[in-house]
Amino acid sequence: MTLLCETKDGVATLTLDRPGSRNALDLALCEALRAAAQGMDASVRLVLVRANGPVFCAGADLKERQGMDAAQVRERRMKAFAAYAALEALAMPAVAVIEGPVVGSGCEIAAACDFIVATPAASFRIPEALRGTVGATQRLPRILGKRLAKDLMFTGRTLTAEEAERHGLVSRLVAPEKLDAVIAGIAKTIVGAPAQALRLAKRSIDRGVELDPQGALATEIAAIDEQLAAGDWMGRR
Repeated sequence: MTLLCETKDGVATLTLDRPGSRNALDLALCEALRAAAQGMDASVRLVLVRANGPVFCAGADLKERQGMDAAQVRERRMKAFAAYAALEALAMPAVAVIEGPVVGSGCEIAAACDFIVATPAASFRIPEALRGTVGATQRLPRILGKRLAKDLMFTGRTLTAEEAERHGLVSRLVAPEKLDAVIAGIAKTIVGAPAQALRLAKRSIDRGVELDPQGALATEIAAIDEQLAAGDWMGRR
């Protein structure tokens, strides 16, 4: 097993489970993440992405690439992109819960979620270019801004949890002993909220930020019309 999947009381928890490899992303984990995300049904109201072990994800599994030719490496990279896209496309809120270092592909997984809750032990690093490859060039600049993303990419420096919160990558920085209570509170609020309203709000935000103000407003109005047509405008679940 490379990914543990558990659903309870409307909350699905996806746990990266390769602690012996520091949860490095290999083909099996790519495919498991994609399949799990695409397999979520409407009964799931919240998805949590976590990891076993002290490292959230050490990036791509470089050992897996030994002996691969260029075509095989490209195909493997496409599998990773499909996994990130599947997480990002989840209709319900998705939250990354990070308690340790995050490198390369791990940053992509975390950034594909709607927001990040982290402890001070979390850190973020994207050394792809320094390793002679290209990756993590799209989501992080949109979150951090292109100058900070370039600093991280070109120098390989580590962004601490405190810096990540200050720059908007981490939404909540929580003491380890309070993490479970904070996550439980988030889950209670989201599971108890009108599911359609959350789905429509998520869709409107995700689409709207890629549009000009007029197009973004049209996206929100379309979501309002969809909600009214469904008879859910009073917030009924």
